[in-house]
Amino acid sequence: MAQHALGTLMLPWSTSTQRATKRVPVDPALLAVTLILALVGVVMVFSASAVVAGNRFHDPWYFLKRQLAWLGAGLLVMHLISKIDYTIWKKLAIPLLFGTTVLLVLVLVPSFGSVAKGARRWLHLGPLNIQPAELAKYAVAIYIAAYLTKKQDQITNFSRGLLPPLIVLGLLSGLVLLEPDLGTVVVMGLVVVAMLFLAGARIKHLGLLALCALPTVAALILGSPYRRRRVIEYLYGAKDPTGSGYQIHQSFLAFGSGGPFGVGLGEGKQKLFFLPEAHTDFVLALVGEELGLMGTVTIVLLFGLFVIKGFQIAGRARNPFGRHLAMGITLLVGMQALVNAGVVTGLLPTKGLTLPFVSYGGSSLMANLFGVGILLSISRDRQGGQDSSGPRVVRKRGVVTE
Repeated sequence: MAQHALGTLMLPWSTSTQRATKRVPVDPALLAVTLILALVGVVMVFSASAVVAGNRFHDPWYFLKRQLAWLGAGLLVMHLISKIDYTIWKKLAIPLLFGTTVLLVLVLVPSFGSVAKGARRWLHLGPLNIQPAELAKYAVAIYIAAYLTKKQDQITNFSRGLLPPLIVLGLLSGLVLLEPDLGTVVVMGLVVVAMLFLAGARIKHLGLLALCALPTVAALILGSPYRRRRVIEYLYGAKDPTGSGYQIHQSFLAFGSGGPFGVGLGEGKQKLFFLPEAHTDFVLALVGEELGLMGTVTIVLLFGLFVIKGFQIAGRARNPFGRHLAMGITLLVGMQALVNAGVVTGLLPTKGLTLPFVSYGGSSLMANLFGVGILLSISRDRQGGQDSSGPRVVRKRGVVTE
């Protein structure tokens, strides 16, 4: 351990700015967890989709080939982003937010956006279909991190500190709701509120916002037939397993038939046209059936480890922007995984959200790997809890003191 004399005091850390900001390898645990989840996803997507793809496209490899292509592209993006100094995203926060807003508007235009299952969520870009809402989640996280870095000292003031980012969130949420996609709005809202809380926003302000949001959410649910149906399915689905509660009932059957160790990889029955969306939103149910309780718990623990490592990276980041951004990205992945798990186990109403890294879906996979790339970049620039200027840092919620 390097020691430097300062009078008669020996400091147990380096006072050199160059050493304090020395770049180190990426966090190996975070990288390993991400790769494991992605590889498990490839296996489970093929297991869940082979029969459906063979029946629908006469090619059992249809979904697997596309998932592998997106995974390859996503890993390349993750690697390249991890090599870039993450502070550049602070400068690009507004342009990225503006570009995402344009895409969200374009997806609502019939000549650009495509409709699937009653929702206009996909944008045609040549041979590709992308889901701008997936990009919006990370654009919001980057913007909020940049905003908090600049306005940290005003975050306890409602009008000057708290209200501006909430207005931005409201505008983007409104565009996403027009698709409609309430699940993404819920995740974005929870993540932004958590970021503001961790930055030091007053609990009474956030509580007041929550009270104001409840009537809005209730109006959105009651004003939409399909949302009302989902709530009814959630509340009374158990009484109608062949009707309104069919999907969640099939999910329960998948978990129940799996037992402790599962029926075996590829041997599940619910994917044989019984469980809808087995390769996308409900892939965790198939994990429970084929790999059992042990497989499900392993997936949950991997996401838990991801969140722990993400917050550790945030705690060791060399500047406030890195801390806020790492927390935002970690919360995005962790919150979406939590909501997805809650849906497939019947604890939450159906939301239409994928399980990060595991479910089939190119836009979701690419966006999440993009986020991991930023996390890895932040982990490269860590310094063991010391500020780049040298003195030891003591952190409290929303406060950084020397």
